[in-house]
Amino acid sequence: MAIKDTPEEWTVTATTTPFTGNKTSVRTDEVVMPDGSTVTRDYQVHPGSVAVLALDEEGRVLVLRQYRHPVRHKLWEIPAGLLDIPGENPLHAAQRELYEEAHVKAEDWRVLTDVYTTPGGCDEAVRIFLARDLSEAEGERFEVSEEEADMELARVPQGELVRGALAGELHNNCLVVGVLALTAAQAGAGPDALRPADAPWPARPFEA
Repeated sequence: MAIKDTPEEWTVTATTTPFTGNKTSVRTDEVVMPDGSTVTRDYQVHPGSVAVLALDEEGRVLVLRQYRHPVRHKLWEIPAGLLDIPGENPLHAAQRELYEEAHVKAEDWRVLTDVYTTPGGCDEAVRIFLARDLSEAEGERFEVSEEEADMELARVPQGELVRGALAGELHNNCLVVGVLALTAAQAGAGPDALRPADAPWPARPFEA
């Protein structure tokens, strides 16, 4: 048996949207179970996200420290952001986030991994890119606001991030998944064997 996630959709007999926010909403579905019973499932509807594990020539990862109010923590993260435009090319969104949050550009882009962050309660899909051959972006820095105005920027050795993730000191989903996926790729066929940056993404289809 192949160990591979497969699409499937159970029958929904009714659906409502009890809450609509600025970027996300909450949906309530009545879902038919295999035994014929119907249960209620509430979940957050999310546009999707991209994240960038930017690796420099010294083996350091570009990370940001940002306050996250729902968990009441300042978390070390990798650059990331929402897919604000339906059908937006995720590579373009990732390049934009790397520029806006770190004022950095990259010449080499690969798909590191694709994940559903919390599939039991949210439909958010995230594509994590590996970006290499980094350099400073041209022009003025993007003007940040709100939580981003308090961000700290650092470059941390990949091994230190792996240690921190396994020690329970780092908790951001994209950071932890990204550094562990990169470490696995390096131990296997190597980063050059990763999927190309424009690889299909069924969870969030896009036009090249």
